[in-house]
Amino acid sequence: MIDFQTHPDRYRHWALTTRGAVAHLTLGVDEQGGLFEGYELKMNSYDLGVDIELYDAVQRLRFEHPEVKTVVIDSAAERIFCAGANIRMLASAAHAHKVNFCKFTNETRNAIEDASEYSRQRYISAINGTAAGGGYELALATDYIILIDDGSSTVSLPEVPLLAVLPGTGGLTRLSDKRKVRRDLGDIFCTLEEGIGGRKAVDWRLVDEAIPGSKFSQQVELRALEFATASDRPDKAVGIMLTPLERCIDKDSVHYSHLSIELNRDQALATLTLKATDATAPQDAQQILAQGDRFWPLALARQLDDALLHLRTNEALLGTLVFKTEGDLQNVNAYDRLLARVADDWLVREISLYWKRTLKRIDVTSRSSFALVEQGSCFSGFLAELLFSVDRSYMLEGQRDDDPRAPAKIRLSSFNFGPLPMPNGLSRLQTRFLGEPDSLANAQALIGEDLDAPAAQQAGLITEALDDIDWDDEIRMVIEARASFSPDALTGMEANLRFAGPETMESKIFGRLSAWQNWIFQRPNAVGDQGALKSYGTGKRPEYNPERV
Repeated sequence: MIDFQTHPDRYRHWALTTRGAVAHLTLGVDEQGGLFEGYELKMNSYDLGVDIELYDAVQRLRFEHPEVKTVVIDSAAERIFCAGANIRMLASAAHAHKVNFCKFTNETRNAIEDASEYSRQRYISAINGTAAGGGYELALATDYIILIDDGSSTVSLPEVPLLAVLPGTGGLTRLSDKRKVRRDLGDIFCTLEEGIGGRKAVDWRLVDEAIPGSKFSQQVELRALEFATASDRPDKAVGIMLTPLERCIDKDSVHYSHLSIELNRDQALATLTLKATDATAPQDAQQILAQGDRFWPLALARQLDDALLHLRTNEALLGTLVFKTEGDLQNVNAYDRLLARVADDWLVREISLYWKRTLKRIDVTSRSSFALVEQGSCFSGFLAELLFSVDRSYMLEGQRDDDPRAPAKIRLSSFNFGPLPMPNGLSRLQTRFLGEPDSLANAQALIGEDLDAPAAQQAGLITEALDDIDWDDEIRMVIEARASFSPDALTGMEANLRFAGPETMESKIFGRLSAWQNWIFQRPNAVGDQGALKSYGTGKRPEYNPERV
C-alpha cells in the first residue's frame, strides 16, 4: 500500500528549514529511497515517494508557518538541481501508476501555484546546476526562476528526443501559457537534449535571471526578501501543527474520525460517508486557532484528501464513488457561516483553500461519482459542493416508513458561488448552469433556505428526486449499469462533460495531459520492448513506428 501521510522527521529526500520570512525546501534525494525496488534515484531524480514529501512540505508551510512569505526551492546536490522523474521507475511501472504519478505531481505543482496566488506565499527556484525534464517542470511551477550562469548549467525538457513521451507535469502548458515562450523557440527547446543556459535562457523567457556562481546565493536571498515584502501573510502569527491522521484500514473499509469508506468489490464501489461533528461551532478565529487541526472543517478536509488519494492509488478496481453525509444540517451551517464571517483570517483562508484543492481531486478523478441525499444527511454550504462535484446526484423525497427523521434537505451558502472554483476557474454551479444564467441567479436567491427534494429538483440542484418506494431499486440499477460499461469509455465521457466553459492553464494541464499521457504511455514507441523508455541508458537506439496517428 502507498501511504500519502508523512512528516518532516521522516523525510528521506527533502529538508525544510525556515528563517523568519524565508523558508528553504532543499532537494537531496536518497538514491536508495525509492518507493519500489528495481531502480536508484540518481542525480536527484524523483518518484512518487519524493513527491509525497514535497506535497506534505507545501501543506505544512501553509498551515504551520504563517510567518513564511517566500519559499526557495534549491538542491543539496552539487551542480544538479533535479534530473526529473526517474526513468527506470517509469520504464518498470504499471501504466496506471505512471498516469496517477503524473496526476499527483501536477496537483502538487498546482498547490505551489495556489499558495503563491492565494496564500501570498511566493516560491522561487534556485537552479544550481542541471534542471532536466520534471526538474525544470518543478521550477516552472514557481513564481521566479534563477539559474546559475557557470557555462554548463542548463534547463531542458528532453522527453521528446530521449524518451518518446511529452513533459508529464504540465511542462509544455506552463512553458507556453505561463512563461509565454514563443512557439518556434519552444519547439527548438523541447527537441534539444542538452537544454539551454545562460543569457539565452533568459532571452527565451525560460528563466528570469542567470547569475554567476560568485553572486548566486546572494541574489537568491535578495529576491526572496524582495518577494516577502509584497506578501500579506502575518509576521507574528503562530501556526498550527498538522498531526498524524488517525485511520483504520480493514479489508473492506477505511475509517477516520469524520469519514468512513465502505468498499464493495463485487460492485466495484466505494461509498464515502462524511460525518458532521456534534461540537458547537467556535465563535471566532482565535477559537479556531486554539482547536488547531482538530477544527472540524480542517480535520474533515485532511481526511477526505487522504481518502481520495488512497482510493486512487490503492483501489484501482473500484470504479464508482458514492458520497453521503451524516449529521445535523444546522450545525454544518453554523460552521459554514463562521468560515464566511472570518474569511480574512490567515488560517481560515488556508482552510477554505484546502477545501478548494480537495474538491478539485474529485473533479479530475477517473472514477464515476454519485451523491445520495437521504434522511439524516447534511449537505450544507461547503459540503453541498459535493453535490455539484459528482456526475449525478439523487435525493430522497419524503420519509421512509422505518425512519422517523425529518425529510432530507440541502442548503446553499456563499461557498457555492465562488470561493471553491473548479479547475476551469468557475464555480461548480456556474459550470452546471453555463447555458442557464437565470437558473444560476435563482439558485443564488435560495441561499440559506432548507430545500427539500422537490424544491432542489425544481432549482436544478440535483439530478433526480426519488421516493422511498423507488429509491433502493433505482440506485441499485444506476450503480449496476455503471459497472457494466467500459471504464475507458466512462473516463473519456466524464472528463469531457465535467469541464464546460473557459479553459485555464490548470484545465489544459489535466485535460490535455490526461488524454495524451494516457495514450503515449501505452504506445510501443515509448513503452515497448524496443521503445525509448526501455532502451534509455542501454546504448541501443529505440525503434519507432513512423506512422503518425
